Amino acid sequence: MSAAIEVSGLVKRFGSFAAVDGVDFSVERGAIFGLLGPNGAGKSTIIRILCGLLRASGGQARVAEVDVVKRPDQVKPRIGYMSQRFSLYRDLTVDQNIAFYGGVYGLDRQALRQRRDWALDVAGLTDRAAVLAGDLAGGYAQRLALVCALLHEPEVVFLDEPTGGVDPLMRRAFFALIEQLAAAGTTVLLTTHFLDEAEYCHRIALIARGKLIAQGTPTQLKQQLADRLLLEVRSDDPAAALAAARGIAGVDEVTLHGAGLHVFWQPGTTEAAASAALAQAFHAAQVPAGAAQPTTPSLEDVFISLARGVER
Repeated sequence: MSAAIEVSGLVKRFGSFAAVDGVDFSVERGAIFGLLGPNGAGKSTIIRILCGLLRASGGQARVAEVDVVKRPDQVKPRIGYMSQRFSLYRDLTVDQNIAFYGGVYGLDRQALRQRRDWALDVAGLTDRAAVLAGDLAGGYAQRLALVCALLHEPEVVFLDEPTGGVDPLMRRAFFALIEQLAAAGTTVLLTTHFLDEAEYCHRIALIARGKLIAQGTPTQLKQQLADRLLLEVRSDDPAAALAAARGIAGVDEVTLHGAGLHVFWQPGTTEAAASAALAQAFHAAQVPAGAAQPTTPSLEDVFISLARGVER
C-alpha cells in the first residue's frame, strides 16, 4: 500500500527567497505526522502546496495518490483542511456552519443529517447547536472547525497550527480527538510551533528556514542528544543564570527552560566537574540557583541544537 503523503525535493520560491527548500518526507496511512518549527519556517507553505492551494516551484508531491504538483484541483475532494485562522462563519450558528460546509463538500440531505449528528457528538457541541460560532470558547471553536473539515470523511486531513489560542486542557482534549481519527484510519498532518504537541505525533519532521533538518519518532529524535551531558538548573533569576552559565569553560550550549536552564557540556566533561563549575559561576555572579541535576533532552532541546547547527 502506498503512503498517504509522499514529498520529494519540494521547493517553493517567492522571488529569490526559498520558503521551502528541497524538503523530503512521507506519511503512512492512518499516521499522525507533525511538521514542527518556528513561525516563518515554511510549515504553512508546505501544507498549502499539499492542499492544492499553492503551486510548488519544484519537486514532487503526492497526496491520496494525487499528484498535487501537476493536478492540484484533483486532491481537494479527498482532503480536509483546517487553517490556522478561525475559518468558520462567526455570525452563523454551530448547526448552520455544519450545514454550510456539508453543502460545500457535496453531501446530500441524508448524508448531511448523519454527519451532523456525528459532528455535534464528536465536537461536544450537541447542546450548543444553536450558539453562534463567534460566541464559542476557543477550544470548542477549534473542535467545530475540525469536524467541519471532516464532514466528507476525507482520506487525509491537514491541520495548520490547530491549537492556537486554546488552553492546555482543551489542547489535550483536541489531540485525543485527533488520535481517535488516526485510529479509525484517517491520516493527519499537522503543523505546530508548540514542541510539546509533538509527543502526540507518530513521526515528526523538524523544519528551519525552509529546510528539513531532522525527522523520526519523538524518541528517535531525543536519542540524537542522548550521549551529551545535560544538566538542569532551577533559578529565581533565569536570565542572570543564563548569562553566568554562558561564560563557563566547557559549556557547549545553554538555553532557558521553564523556570531554569538546560546546560549542554562538551564531550569528556564529567557530571561532577560540570556541577562544580556551575555552582562556582553562580556564586561569583550572586545568582540564586539550585543544585544542577542531570536530565534527559526534550524535543525543544533537540530542535534548538539542530537549528543552531544549521545556522552555523
